[in-house]
Amino acid sequence: MFTQTERLIAVRNLRPKRKQGFLKIISLFSFLGIMLGVAILIIVMSVMNGFRSDLTEKIIGLNPHLILQLNNEKDLKNTKKILSTKYKNINTTESISGEGIILTNNKAKGILIKGINEKDKFQSFTNKEIIKGNLKDFTTGTVMIGGELAYNLNLEIGDKINIVSSSFIDTPFGSIPMQDNFRIAGLFNSGFYEFDQNLIYLELNDSRSIFDKQDGSVDLEVFLKNPFLAEKYKKDIESINQNIFVSTWSDTNKSFFNALKVERNVMFIILTLIIIVAAFNIISGLTILIKNKTKEIAIIKTLGLSENSIIKSFFLTGFVIGFLATITGVFFGVIFSIYIDEIRNFLSMIFGINIFPSDVYYLEKMPSEINFTSVSIIFFLSLLITSLASYFPAKTISKMKTTDALKYE
Repeated sequence: MFTQTERLIAVRNLRPKRKQGFLKIISLFSFLGIMLGVAILIIVMSVMNGFRSDLTEKIIGLNPHLILQLNNEKDLKNTKKILSTKYKNINTTESISGEGIILTNNKAKGILIKGINEKDKFQSFTNKEIIKGNLKDFTTGTVMIGGELAYNLNLEIGDKINIVSSSFIDTPFGSIPMQDNFRIAGLFNSGFYEFDQNLIYLELNDSRSIFDKQDGSVDLEVFLKNPFLAEKYKKDIESINQNIFVSTWSDTNKSFFNALKVERNVMFIILTLIIIVAAFNIISGLTILIKNKTKEIAIIKTLGLSENSIIKSFFLTGFVIGFLATITGVFFGVIFSIYIDEIRNFLSMIFGINIFPSDVYYLEKMPSEINFTSVSIIFFLSLLITSLASYFPAKTISKMKTTDALKYE
C-alpha cells in the first residue's frame, strides 16, 4: 500500500529538525489528546456497562421477575393452577407490599414493607446475605430488616419495633393508621444500599393484618429460570386472563434503565468530541508541516515522485500519530478499567475522600465491564477520525504548483 520511499518521507516528517520544534510539540499534543480521549472513552463506557450490568443483576436477584396482582382467593387458586400446569420451570410465591413507618428509640423512618410466606422465605432470601440472626427464627411476630436500616436506627437482634402502616382503621375517635409491634429476628445485606436502608420483611399473615388485606388479595410473584424472557411470559399470562395485571422486573424499573441508556449515549457523544478536538491538532500540525516543506515537496516532484505518493506519505504521517495514540489509549483504557476499583480505593486513601459513595450510586464498589464490541467501535472510530484529519491537509498538496514553489530558488 505504501512504498519504501513514502514510508521514508513519513518517518522523516515524524522526526522534525530542531528548528522545527514547534511541530514536535503539536505532534505530541495530538498524540496525547487522542490517547487520552480513547482511554477515557473506554473507561467511561466500561463503568457505564458495569453499572448497568450490576444493577440489572441485583434488581433481578432482589425482585420477582413477574408480579401478578390478584384481588380474591378464587383468582389466586385458578392462576396458580394454570401456571403450574402450563409452565414447569417457574416458581411462585405470595406476597403483600406496602409503605409504612418504623418507630423506635424516639426515631421514625419511612420504609417499604414486604410480607412473604414463611414456607417461601428461603427462596425470597436467596440473593441476600444474613449478617446477623437466623432465617429460621423469622416467623409470625418477627421482622427481617436491612443492615443499613439497623445501623441508622441503632437496632440489634431481639429489639422491639413499632410499625405503622399506610392503611387506616375506623374507630369511635376517627380513622387511625394500623400498627403493631414486632421483634427483630435478623439483619440482611443485599449489596444494594437502597434496599438495605428502606426494606423490611414481615410474615405474610402479619402483613395481611397490618394492611387490612383479605385472603386472596395478594401479589403472586413469579421467578423464572431466564429473567430476560419475562416479557414473553407476561404476554402469555395476559392472553390467558386479561383481568390480571402483570408487570415485569423491567417494567418496574423502566424509567431507571431508560435514564441509564440516555446517559450512556450522551457520554459517548461528548467524549468522542475529545478525540475530534485532538484530531484538529493533526490537521494543524500537517498543514504547518506541508507549508514548511513546500520547497522540499516541489523538489521531489521535479525528481519524479508522483503527486499521489507525496500525498500518501503526508497522510501516513498523520495516520501513524493517530494509530499509535489509539493503540496506546486502548491499552491504558483497558488496564485502567480492569483495576478501576483498586485505583479508586488507592485515591480515596491518598486524598481521604469517598470517590464512589454507595448511598449515591447504590453499589458497594465501582463496577466495570469491558465490552470488546464497544472497544472495537471506539478503536475504529478513532482511526476513522484521525484518517480524515490526516487526509484533508495532505490533499492540499495537489493544489501546489511546482513552478511557484521554486520560483525564487
